[in-house]
Amino acid sequence: MDLPNDWIALLALVFVFGAKHGLDADHLATIDGLTRYNLRQAPARARWCGSLFSLGHGAVVMIIALGVGIASTQWQVPEWMENVGTWISISFLTLLGLLNLRAVLLTAADAVVAPVGLKAGLLTRLQSASHPLAIAAVGALFALSFDTMSQAALFAVTATRHGGVAHALVLGLAFTGGMLVMDGINGLWIARLLRRADHRARIASRVMGLMVAIISLSVAAFGLSRWLRTDIAAWYEGKELGLGVSVIVLLALSFLVGQGLARPPVVANTAR
Repeated sequence: MDLPNDWIALLALVFVFGAKHGLDADHLATIDGLTRYNLRQAPARARWCGSLFSLGHGAVVMIIALGVGIASTQWQVPEWMENVGTWISISFLTLLGLLNLRAVLLTAADAVVAPVGLKAGLLTRLQSASHPLAIAAVGALFALSFDTMSQAALFAVTATRHGGVAHALVLGLAFTGGMLVMDGINGLWIARLLRRADHRARIASRVMGLMVAIISLSVAAFGLSRWLRTDIAAWYEGKELGLGVSVIVLLALSFLVGQGLARPPVVANTAR
């Protein structure tokens, strides 16, 4: 991952990476599980599950950014970490794309499609959390993964070139802010779908699930092509922000389409 040297461009890029991270299939799946549970246990809190999860996740990012920012004068992110992170990302995105495509195809016609995640599947019991601090703690636990920690470390090391620990914390806040926006919207969206759970909501969930699968597989394929082809890697350099925004826009469009499909039909007033 190549990061720009200009501070404003770097800040914008990290915000976009945070937003894209918030649309990770594991985030979607875990927030879905937390929202489903809280609709039964604490309905008023259900819509805030995405935001609470993201705040806990972001707290760990901030701690990592702070720690790496302090240590970066004596330590640099090794090159092998980025290479390993790339292959982990490609493998996970491919598997997540296939699992979500399978979920869209195999979910019963009378049910809302639930997003599928790897960590979410392994830690299903954690999704039975209702207290705000418990939900945030689930988000914090999910941040203890190689991809999140390596990204936070890379941002922090880059930030120190612009001024030190304070800049590392600002980048951590930017990443958390982008993630909070997307996870918050996702929590509201899932709560709306599950409360309705009618024919339109079921169609909307399939639109979103299919788009998550397509984007996951596409990003994995592009990451593999960058690894194999130096000309594609050279073309990508400097375009990280634009492509990150494109992924968010595509998911946002599918969200809007789903929102439109989830709206109740307008009943014409025939009374005279």
